[in-house]
Amino acid sequence: MNGKGKPLIRVKNLRKEYPAGEDTVIALKDISFEIMPGEICCIFGTSGSGKSTLLNQLAGLESPTSGEVLIGNIPISKLSENDLAVFRQKYLGFIFQSYNLMQTMTALENTALPLVFKGIDKKTREQSAKSILEIVGLSNRLNHYPNQMSGGQQQRVGIARAFITKPKIVFADEPTGNLDTKTTIEVMEMIKNFAEKYNQTIILVTHEPELAEYATRVITLADGEIISDTRKEQVHKYEQ
Repeated sequence: MNGKGKPLIRVKNLRKEYPAGEDTVIALKDISFEIMPGEICCIFGTSGSGKSTLLNQLAGLESPTSGEVLIGNIPISKLSENDLAVFRQKYLGFIFQSYNLMQTMTALENTALPLVFKGIDKKTREQSAKSILEIVGLSNRLNHYPNQMSGGQQQRVGIARAFITKPKIVFADEPTGNLDTKTTIEVMEMIKNFAEKYNQTIILVTHEPELAEYATRVITLADGEIISDTRKEQVHKYEQ
């Protein structure tokens, strides 16, 4: 999908406008940047900065007003809904603040769900789900439903689900917003370790400065514009 040393994601003059009565809200103002393979890139900003809109653009969840997003050489902003769905299943993973687990499915079934869409047989997908749930420390929760697990345990299932297909890119949207400090550290360490192990690219969207510390690069937005773009040589854990 992508040659070594070449950008994995390219954002070109991306602009997003929303109608607001007789006015127009400009959520993104013609921004451009590139993300390299293997980066843990934090999209950082306060509420209203445009970071959630940018996440939606990068993941192909919304169409831009103008400009484009390319992943590899594929202009995802120009794909049809059907082609986008296939693209996401093949290359992308998602971790959500609210976990987004299926309440009628066990931890094992939730984790294995992305493999269902890939046509993997039940035995193989359950073996894969068991293996990754063991890695995230939930080998004793395989048959528990979301309402039988803590928030931290549910997010571990969410992480396992996002990484089970070894996607090229994982989008993490405020992944620790509902968690305490100790669990936040555990969750962020898991995300970072998976990314490093499989050389995956992480797009982390947050307003928490502590989470940005886990990134190798921080792109800060304000009023729909990039106000800083910093790469870090070393990632530090934050103190409790």
